[in-house]
Amino acid sequence: MLAYFDCFCGISGDMTLAALVDLGVPVDWLTHQLCRMPLVGFDLTVKPLTRNGIQAKIVQVDIKDDRISRDYAEIQNLIQNSNLSDRVKRKSLAIFETLAEAEAAVHGCPTEKVHFHEIGGIDALVDIIGTVLCLEYLGIQAVRSSKIPLGSGFVSSRHGTIPIPAPATLEILKNIPVYGTGVDHELVTPTGAAIVATLAESFDCPPEMIIKKTGYGAGTRDLEEMPNLLRIIVATLSGKETNPIVVVETCIDDMNPEIFGFVMDRLFEDGALDVYWIPVFMKKNRPGTMVQVLCSQNRRDAIIDRLVTETTSIGIRYHDVHRRILQRDPIEIETTFGTIRVKRITYPGGNVRIVPEYEVCKKIAYENDLPIRTVYDTITQEAAVKHSKVFSKSV
Repeated sequence: MLAYFDCFCGISGDMTLAALVDLGVPVDWLTHQLCRMPLVGFDLTVKPLTRNGIQAKIVQVDIKDDRISRDYAEIQNLIQNSNLSDRVKRKSLAIFETLAEAEAAVHGCPTEKVHFHEIGGIDALVDIIGTVLCLEYLGIQAVRSSKIPLGSGFVSSRHGTIPIPAPATLEILKNIPVYGTGVDHELVTPTGAAIVATLAESFDCPPEMIIKKTGYGAGTRDLEEMPNLLRIIVATLSGKETNPIVVVETCIDDMNPEIFGFVMDRLFEDGALDVYWIPVFMKKNRPGTMVQVLCSQNRRDAIIDRLVTETTSIGIRYHDVHRRILQRDPIEIETTFGTIRVKRITYPGGNVRIVPEYEVCKKIAYENDLPIRTVYDTITQEAAVKHSKVFSKSV
């Protein structure tokens, strides 16, 4: 399932959360999940409203705790030590890392020394972690976005009056397509920029897709120029569309081979879609390894930084490519081993193939002392027999 962020009037954390709630995420469930962190001292209020004749939701975080400032390390510990799923933790931490790196660049300090003010309070934690929780609840596997519109003017902050877009916002939006609107208001907040910059695979027109549902989240300000709304479209891909990605590569012939495994792990943490080690012969006929990484456009710089930091490479190549992908949906099925997670792949003609997840099969094989191939074969055969009983579920 795909979520397309249509940011025709910008994006903020509360607009994102409101649009996702408008798509059907129960507010009571969301509040309960946030309190598992534990995160207390707030009430979450969601109200319907109409902007330019469009029904939408607006989210208000009522703060009871007077804490308005947290440092980066405190936020990391809060998330890492929570009872949230690994996926929610990983994506939430990635968004805050995007914010921390931007603030460090703007203020000229190390990332670990960044002290959040406006974006360190409960409301920002609710917006960011709540967004990731909602995406998990809705079963969203990929996020894409429109190009990002920018406002102009000035806004007050703890550091005094600063220009719009805020310096941190511009830092976050580097290498992302933006355009000016002439609107004399802040359309994109640092939190909103960090959410979309971290989660979105690409920034372009809507792909060829089948629309399932649409949600609208409202900002607090009512603008004259346009409806102050964020639209999120939930859809499935048609199976015929292509999407742009980046190939980043370098050749290495002078590095300890034990390091390659560590580098691969870190590249996946940085958002790599896939990583390859390709044997090559280099100058003077020396055997080497071509490191080739596939990633979304907004993760290109992070991948390049990782390669030059963790390997002996002194130069990186990259180029844009297009790929065509089949529709894939995470589902759960009943098997001999219980209810397990699999991928359902749909071909252009409508045929479906069920593919077991490797990590799931690995766990079952260890727990039952079985060859992993036996686990794969059993799940595949039972999925084919019980295909009518396959049901969709958020994972």
